[in-house]
Amino acid sequence: MSKPVLSAHFESRTPSDVRLAQMKYDEREVKPAAVINVGIGNVSLPTNPAMMKRMFELNAPESPFANGVVRYSGTAGTVEAQNAFKNILKSEGFDTSKLHVQVTDGGSSGMELLILGVCGPAGTDEKPLMMIDPAYTNYISFAERVGRKTATIKRKMGEDGKFSLPSMEEVEEMIKANNPGALLVIPYDNPTGQYYTYDILRDLAKLCVKYNMWMVSDEAYRELYYDENEALVSIWGLTDAEVPGIEGRRISIETASKVWNACGLRIGAVITDSPEFSNRSIAEYTANLCANVIGQYIFGALAHESKEDILAWCKQQRDYYKDQIVKVYNGLKEQEPGLIVSSPDASIYSVIDVRNVVKPGFDSIEFVLYCAGKGSAVIDGVETTLLVAPMKGFYDIKAGEENPGSTQFRISFVESPENMAKIPELFVTLLRQYEAQR
Repeated sequence: MSKPVLSAHFESRTPSDVRLAQMKYDEREVKPAAVINVGIGNVSLPTNPAMMKRMFELNAPESPFANGVVRYSGTAGTVEAQNAFKNILKSEGFDTSKLHVQVTDGGSSGMELLILGVCGPAGTDEKPLMMIDPAYTNYISFAERVGRKTATIKRKMGEDGKFSLPSMEEVEEMIKANNPGALLVIPYDNPTGQYYTYDILRDLAKLCVKYNMWMVSDEAYRELYYDENEALVSIWGLTDAEVPGIEGRRISIETASKVWNACGLRIGAVITDSPEFSNRSIAEYTANLCANVIGQYIFGALAHESKEDILAWCKQQRDYYKDQIVKVYNGLKEQEPGLIVSSPDASIYSVIDVRNVVKPGFDSIEFVLYCAGKGSAVIDGVETTLLVAPMKGFYDIKAGEENPGSTQFRISFVESPENMAKIPELFVTLLRQYEAQR
């Protein structure tokens, strides 16, 4: 008897690079005593105290869930959850008077809505989403899911660990060649940890206006930058005063996951200063009904926090991550000076490039599968393995192009400081093991 046929899309799907190592490790029959998982940005820090209070008091008399009833909210989200996102932006010094907030099930749902809202028809090459490679792999995956095209501006990782953009003249030529519907930037970058200066954002914004594109900024890590000589930058700091015509074409993707340490809450937002985009986006999302209402209530606590409390929380997170990132960066360079490690400038990620210390033919995915499936090393007397994300899926590679991610990995600073301190020795030991048997 014949079996039903899967769609061509399902037949083509493989796990996201950020989940690959964990899935392989789950299949491992004989597991080591310990595993350190930095393959996905699954933050392990406690969430904000105001949010935590609501988590613990869902049955309190003032809670909307005290009587056990859990109903839908409006599709755009509760007013309180919307105001929480606005309050964060206001506390950081941005004008929110003309902003429209749509609460979504995590930033990921916002990404999919964004692609549907700015790109050309499904199955065509019209109006692709222009990204800066390497780009967060979910944007690539969602574009494939909904049949929209992507185009990329290529960055290169130098020997000093810095990712460099092409000149603005080259970027402009790429825009002319691809006619994108929108340009996506991640100012505190995932996966590279690159920090985009205000001048870079401004110059990219001018191109968006010149070529009538939407400008989209993924601001999941907005408060996480580590150079004291720099300042907080955002798409919401770009106005008509500096870039005439930018207002009305700005969109940001927001989330409770990272700065607010609530990955599993699955609360995000699409924020825009375009009433038309907001209205149509909400109309599209009515099929989803609404975002998680318990998550909205918990995150909504931030609508009532003072500017001082919000900024103090952000500084606390920034100080914590800076300490961890610098320690791991220095440790990796000490263990193997030939490694290229991305500059610790922003977000909660670092990229490690092993191109100078491995034999030809190295494949980052195969190394990740080795570590997850059978590799281990004794660290501090404990047999341990390491889960990281191969960077191959973060590059939007077309047929015939070489993938720089073949020798690159992303690590997330989400484990305890004690575990993060073990990563340099563990990574280098596993790399040498793998190369010795290859």
